[in-house]
Amino acid sequence: MTRRRARCRIRSRPAAYPWYPVRLFPPALLLLVAGAFVPAGNAEPAPAIDVTTPLPVPEWARLQRRLLAEQVSACREFYGKYFDARGHLQCFVRWGANDGPDDAFENFNGWPELHALGADDEIMRLYVRGHEGLLRQYTEARTVETPIAREGMYHREFIVQSDWMHHGEGLQLFNRMGLSLGAEPRHVTRARRFAGFYLGEDPEAPNYDPRLRLIRSLQNGSRGPMLRPATALDWVGDPFDVAQFVALHGEKTYAQFLAHYQEYTDVAGDHFLNLVATTLPLTAYLVTGEPKYRDWIVGYLDAWLDRMARNGGIVPSHVDHRDGRIGGPGNRWWGGAYGWGFSPLNPVNGRRENRNRIPRAMVGFVNATLVTGDTKYADAWRAMRDAINAQARTVDGRREYPTMHGADGWYGWQDRPWNIGALELWYLSMRHDDLARVERAGWRAFLEGSDPDYPATALRRDLDTLARRTAAMRADATPPERRLADNMLDYNPATIGALTQLMQGGLVPGREGGLLQARLRYFDPERKRAGVPPDVAALVSSLSAEETVVTLVNTSATAARTVLVQGGAYGEHRFESVRFDGRSVTLGARTFTVHLPPGTGAKLTLALRRYAAAPTLVHPWERP
Repeated sequence: MTRRRARCRIRSRPAAYPWYPVRLFPPALLLLVAGAFVPAGNAEPAPAIDVTTPLPVPEWARLQRRLLAEQVSACREFYGKYFDARGHLQCFVRWGANDGPDDAFENFNGWPELHALGADDEIMRLYVRGHEGLLRQYTEARTVETPIAREGMYHREFIVQSDWMHHGEGLQLFNRMGLSLGAEPRHVTRARRFAGFYLGEDPEAPNYDPRLRLIRSLQNGSRGPMLRPATALDWVGDPFDVAQFVALHGEKTYAQFLAHYQEYTDVAGDHFLNLVATTLPLTAYLVTGEPKYRDWIVGYLDAWLDRMARNGGIVPSHVDHRDGRIGGPGNRWWGGAYGWGFSPLNPVNGRRENRNRIPRAMVGFVNATLVTGDTKYADAWRAMRDAINAQARTVDGRREYPTMHGADGWYGWQDRPWNIGALELWYLSMRHDDLARVERAGWRAFLEGSDPDYPATALRRDLDTLARRTAAMRADATPPERRLADNMLDYNPATIGALTQLMQGGLVPGREGGLLQARLRYFDPERKRAGVPPDVAALVSSLSAEETVVTLVNTSATAARTVLVQGGAYGEHRFESVRFDGRSVTLGARTFTVHLPPGTGAKLTLALRRYAAAPTLVHPWERP
């Protein structure tokens, strides 16, 4: 067959599209709520490229489409086994940090991202139904002995009180639903309400002190902050017969549950874990565009940057809620449960374990960068890394680096430099010195051109993971009354690691509850939904501060497809030009469309300006 020379045409399509497909939601879900965002009728103009180059379907493209397809039936089976028609999780419902409400919602981890990549609409129908069901289920669930949840574990559709390690884990579903829901009215209403719990707008939830620019306690939520010492009961929940269940943290008795949390008392005051809370105002900003949400994020992060500057460059884990003093009266900047000096006794093995949750704080620095494009947040994290590694010591000729700090100074020594957040830091900065701190293997090696087999290898690995999880789910014979909310987490079929990296040039969202970070996102302009259209595969093969290289392929031999490409997960990056078939064509937009006739494909080198536009979750066809 004679290979035809590729051609590229640019045109502008300012077409208006209707609201998000009504068929995906019950009518009540689409009722406009007073004060919710109402989309404009005209879309942003999007330049368009026509591809005519025949391209044999690469192996990675076939594997990618297979992985997107096979997860749908597995997720359907998972939902049918563990949820009922109301969307309620079929388990023994408890309050507690080990197996409580956050774990129930975590059973949908990865589902919103999977749909937003291009999986079938059934995925979204299931997780929307499950989310609504879980909100009702845990609002109705009550404790007997644990004080905070006696009137319901959820209040106003939000957990009544918890720490931001568990808040973040339980909010993964809500936080990422907007990738496909966009500015759906009920989602907007919740985003406003949840953000209000932390902006000082809600008298029922006085979590935030605007004068001191701090969240008043590690334990906070829809019923406000805990300003007294926490008890083990607050963390564990009501007594139950542990022997009837499989407790994944290893406890065999309720007494061991209590012993696990005996030292988790120090919760009053702000804590670096609360930086994860910035995701709620960020979500509200992404669906409304209202500056107050962005301003709060910037103000809160800047307060933390000021504390870091006054604390030797290191973010403290305790700030006094009464006067904003770092470390309180005793200057214990390392204090607080889950803080720099937190090494409680594990009653299961009898050993003290270091439980510094500083990696979760990175979420706040990422969020502030997204809404400002300012490098100072990445610079502050890098400076903290250097300040910690400057405390290294030499023992018997070996260099050791600390990970913890307590009353007696630095401890938790390891033989490698402290390097938490290295991948995220490079992703924010795109600096070569930050990339040097990232492991030279896997995805990084592929992006640098030294592991061309990585896409197929990674996709096969995730297909194997999907098969193992599905087999384990089918083998699970535990009756509902003996399941805890976290028992099914390892059976969840959603497997998005390779797809996120390869399709979007993105970072896989973690359990900490942060949002998706991606260089590219895709939409189907014909079906008016997020994700690549049927048959389309995408491979991001190079990332730099100024360029992104992506190959788009239509694997169908009979159907033409059109895909809309967006700069960034939220349109925060602006495309300047595209190089294609030896040409350089000006784009000047944050989206463009590519028309792919059957059996065609193209490698596009995209010049772009990062963080050049206000981020948004409003779908491209609904933007003013």
